[in-house]
Amino acid sequence: MMPPVQAPAVKPPESASGKNLASASSASAKPSNAQRASADQANFGPAMVVQGLHKSYGEQKVLNGLNLKVGSGQTVAVLGRSGTGKSVLLRLIVGLQKPDAGTIQIQGQEITSANLEELNEIRKNMGFLFQHAALYDSLTVEENVAFPLRRHTEMTAAQRSERVQELLASVGMEADLQKMPSDISGGMQKRVGLARALVLEPGILLLDEPTAGLDPITSGEIDELILKLQEEREVASIVVTHDLHSAKVIADRIVLLHEGNAVIEGTYEELEKSTDEFVAEFFKRDS
Repeated sequence: MMPPVQAPAVKPPESASGKNLASASSASAKPSNAQRASADQANFGPAMVVQGLHKSYGEQKVLNGLNLKVGSGQTVAVLGRSGTGKSVLLRLIVGLQKPDAGTIQIQGQEITSANLEELNEIRKNMGFLFQHAALYDSLTVEENVAFPLRRHTEMTAAQRSERVQELLASVGMEADLQKMPSDISGGMQKRVGLARALVLEPGILLLDEPTAGLDPITSGEIDELILKLQEEREVASIVVTHDLHSAKVIADRIVLLHEGNAVIEGTYEELEKSTDEFVAEFFKRDS
């Protein structure tokens, strides 16, 4: 199992388990968030910029010239059919894989040409929630969240404990510090994974299928938690998901991928009204 992306490539505990763009207007489903994000982009530029991204595996083209921008305080949901490159996009953004062509800038820093030392420094400003939480099964809930702090800060044990308890309280897990991952539910593991993703106070948050495998009630709770944390922390987020309802709830913008590129980008309401054949079929089948 891969360690949290916030960390450099370190060995975890042994037992740890453009094609035409039909662009919609930039109005947000959550105006206050969109207005703040727009102001941030005007003042500081986008937090993430992907340009002309290509990635193939043998003869299979996965990404074919993708362009994407995400501003500080914005949440962009990336949707598409299975195998359209959604999770590959996240792996490229964090530098786990290299694109065949194109550029990726994280807060003005180009990562495709960064060496390992530079890349690890950039990663410290990224939080990553894996699809299955990816908690270390030999560590307690508290130890899982504290892991990046131990690796990358000079905090004292008392300072780490205070920070971890604060974050676990923010995700409703303050009573479960000493439990093992095997002792908590899938939804609770996602909460712990989200706390760990935020522990280094990143400016970038990448969420891979945060509601996958969860029942509708738990999925709704995770959506509410993501919204709460976004409002409090104003990070730039990309959420890869198959959950159209979740995207509607948490995203300022939605990007729909097809054949390696974005076919449309806009709010949920704008995409829902699209007359593009693929977009209409996607929304029909996911409604």
